[in-house]
Amino acid sequence: MSAAENTGTDPRQRRLPLHRTVVGEVGPPRLVTLPDGSPAWLVSRYPEVRQVLSDARFRRSRLYAADAPARTAAPDLVNNPDLMFNQDGPDHLRLRRTLRGAFTPRAVARWQPWIAAIVDQCLDALVQREPPVDVVAAYTLPLPVMVISRLMGLDGSARSRLRHWSEHAFSDGSHDGREVESVLGEFAAFGAELLERRRRTPGEDLISSLVRAADEEGGIPGPQLVHLVCGLVVGGHDSTMTMLGNSLLYLLGERPECWPRLGADEQAAEAAAERLMHLIPLGDDQGSARHAAEDVEVGGVLIPAGSVVLADCLMADRDPGVFPARPFDDLFAPLEAPSLAFGAGPHYCLGVWLAKLELRLGLHRLAARLPGLRLAEPMESVDWRIGTTSRSPRRLLVTW
Repeated sequence: MSAAENTGTDPRQRRLPLHRTVVGEVGPPRLVTLPDGSPAWLVSRYPEVRQVLSDARFRRSRLYAADAPARTAAPDLVNNPDLMFNQDGPDHLRLRRTLRGAFTPRAVARWQPWIAAIVDQCLDALVQREPPVDVVAAYTLPLPVMVISRLMGLDGSARSRLRHWSEHAFSDGSHDGREVESVLGEFAAFGAELLERRRRTPGEDLISSLVRAADEEGGIPGPQLVHLVCGLVVGGHDSTMTMLGNSLLYLLGERPECWPRLGADEQAAEAAAERLMHLIPLGDDQGSARHAAEDVEVGGVLIPAGSVVLADCLMADRDPGVFPARPFDDLFAPLEAPSLAFGAGPHYCLGVWLAKLELRLGLHRLAARLPGLRLAEPMESVDWRIGTTSRSPRRLLVTW
């Protein structure tokens, strides 16, 4: 579900920093009208959003059936039916099992030394520049690109094309449809060739382990496996880049008193990273769409079969019945309940532990190296990069 198909997001708010996103009042499920005129049920309370995300009767795949309305005007990776997130039941589980064990907390913890080394490498390059510096070009983009490239064994030529692929895979609609199709075709060909290369010559990278697991699992259609790889490649760096950029904008622009503590105390940085991920959405799209396969009661309201349901994770994550304090009061306080920022249930994001580690290390080591870091331009002047599912500063000038 794209941002424009959410709950009537006001276009005038599109340029506000995402931490200033206006959240409506949570309440029982209610009917809303999408911009195309079709109805949808908005679910906003924390327990009920968890229910929708976890209940197998609410499905993703039906949203992409042949007779369903088109999700976007132009093609993109997010709305491709072959993407793992857009499948349900056995097809979804079969793909998900191929990554079993790859992104567990224990597995990700083993990566910490080399991820920390990449962070330090990016910081070394950053501090050699004469401020003011664009922290996006110098840090928040190269860091996750280098991490995902190392994880997947991508060479330099692939790394140089990552942003090009991402901008079209997560197109905001500004690209010509034929151009998007052409770039996504090129990207899919890259994914297919990468899978075949790893099948012929396996290594220690994530793609090689995925190929082994997929061959053992059997029965996975080629396009699904290709789109799984493509989703990992671009999603694995876009989300971290977005979180880092939006977090820095908030911390340096509105909470500079917290910055020194982030650098002095890694545990405090971990707690802050958890809360920042919880409170600052990746983009303007708050509603995670589902299709009701049958009549289901949610929060005392009967949602009829065939309905589109929007589970609003950001509203749920600010539900005062679960999170009573004002959202940004104490950045270092533990969360009162598990965040829904990465979903819940069978579609819970596999990369959450990697994202947490990159955000924690990225903020902690940057604050430790540059405790006097500050914005070099007003927050209001930020130029936004807007994608299908994410929004973050295209450029963010800082000085020290």
